[in-house]
Amino acid sequence: MAAATPLPVAELIARHQDTLDRAVAAAGSRDYWSPYPEFPKAYGENAAADGKAAFDALLGREFALPGHPDGGEPVTGEASPYGIDMGIAYPHAEPDALLAALEAARPAWAKAEPAARAAVCLEILARINARSHEFAQAVMHTTGQAYGMAFQAGGPHAQDRGVEAVAYAYAEQTRLPRSAQWTKPQGKRDPLVMTKEFTAVPRGTALLIGCNTFPTWNGYPGLFASLATGNGVLVKPHPRAVLPLALTVRIAREVLAEAGFDPNLVCLAAEREGSAIAQVLAVRPEVKLIDYTGSTGFGDWLEDNARQAQVYTEKAGVNTVVVDSTDDYRGMLNNLAFSLSLYSGQMCTTPQNLLIPRTGIRTEDGERSYEQVVADLAAAIDGLLGDDARAAAILGAVVNPGVLQRSAAAAGGELGELALAPRVVASPEFPGATIRTPALVKADADKPDDLSRVLVECFGPIAFAVAVESTAAAVELLHRTTVEHGAMTAGAYTTDPEVETALVDACLDAGVSLSLNLTGGVYVNQTAAFSDLHGTGANPAANSAYSDAAFVANRFRTVEIRK
Repeated sequence: MAAATPLPVAELIARHQDTLDRAVAAAGSRDYWSPYPEFPKAYGENAAADGKAAFDALLGREFALPGHPDGGEPVTGEASPYGIDMGIAYPHAEPDALLAALEAARPAWAKAEPAARAAVCLEILARINARSHEFAQAVMHTTGQAYGMAFQAGGPHAQDRGVEAVAYAYAEQTRLPRSAQWTKPQGKRDPLVMTKEFTAVPRGTALLIGCNTFPTWNGYPGLFASLATGNGVLVKPHPRAVLPLALTVRIAREVLAEAGFDPNLVCLAAEREGSAIAQVLAVRPEVKLIDYTGSTGFGDWLEDNARQAQVYTEKAGVNTVVVDSTDDYRGMLNNLAFSLSLYSGQMCTTPQNLLIPRTGIRTEDGERSYEQVVADLAAAIDGLLGDDARAAAILGAVVNPGVLQRSAAAAGGELGELALAPRVVASPEFPGATIRTPALVKADADKPDDLSRVLVECFGPIAFAVAVESTAAAVELLHRTTVEHGAMTAGAYTTDPEVETALVDACLDAGVSLSLNLTGGVYVNQTAAFSDLHGTGANPAANSAYSDAAFVANRFRTVEIRK
């Protein structure tokens, strides 16, 4: 590996101290704050073109990670949902080599002060931020997100979550004083005097198991929480979304080397589709921390089998919206239409079940029946996505064959009566992209077959308009669904204070965050770093939250030395 330009840690600390202080303060105030602009044009007139050129230069080549463990056949097979051939070959190494490299790299990093580790992490994030347009291309062509969303969610918003994790990690590691003088009076005798030192000691090697849909947004919290608390991180991307995390690993290794640390503190475990390397790595005794986003089945397996590790999971859930009443009917419909359409519903926070009393709802213009509400929502979705170019920019591309199969099943009537059928959208820019509009399916909570169908996660562009007996029945079903099946989000529309109280009580008891009466530019499936918690860890959909103290505090332990 070529010699890195030295970057003194003291200089890094001074460079990033203001960002760290402001991040810690923002996490306490919960008001809006971000260190990074979310608008693409803020990065310079030529930044988008430069990012595209940098992405193009990666295609069809070996991905270089100087000094990284190697020795196997390079990993290939990554393909863009937009139909372009990527052809990138990633270095491959066996678990023994990867874990040995990480273990050898850990001691010096573990001894570094929390401020030094935080500064190194913030330098990594700052360099990632400077290349946000390149990352947007990488996220777009591995996840199927449209470019605008890939830039924001895969770029600055993901980076925000990384900074947030660093801030929490730093705050928790410095909560106790580094040293303290202990004096115990003994009456007429001399007091007992001791010096006590408290040192944050990392747990060990961390394993990050990346997801296909949001590799950076879901990956950065765990990656930087582990790194900032002194642990090395083995990054195992999803085989269909390697590039965004491979770029992250490359930049992290460059910064670590410049700061005088072993770059093997961050390694890449690329795998081919169908490989079981995650299962092998997850139970290795060296692995003490695991971060995972993905299916419930594998998340449950990790929790049951990786007993040597602290496991943080975000799994599947069934997100619910209760529609009782509104004083902005058009705003409600438009907000729901966008929430159901964004990224073709391929978000863990997208609503699936809309619970609507079969007797109808109250609006500012009078009563609307269940049938009217469903028809009006279908029309709002249709209007939003009527133009193919606009639709493609909102929907992105279908991320995997399973989503496409579910969309086809809905189109064929297999999931129930259609209020709105999905349609094929053609992308003028990417003729090879697979794009589908949402399906809106009618269901009746009193019919056992319908109820059993809507209580299963149906990931992708499919939503169920579920007729329920009353608002009280809707609140009860929201509570039951969350407790039994989990949810990342819940939403509701009501103008009735008593209904609002019942909804709040149900969500507090079930452990799911609630968004009430969203009719403007904030959507139930979006959360803001430093203000909103993503997940709660209080229902089956996830056992942790981005980010709170619990997400970082068990990644290290405090060891006391008394003198």
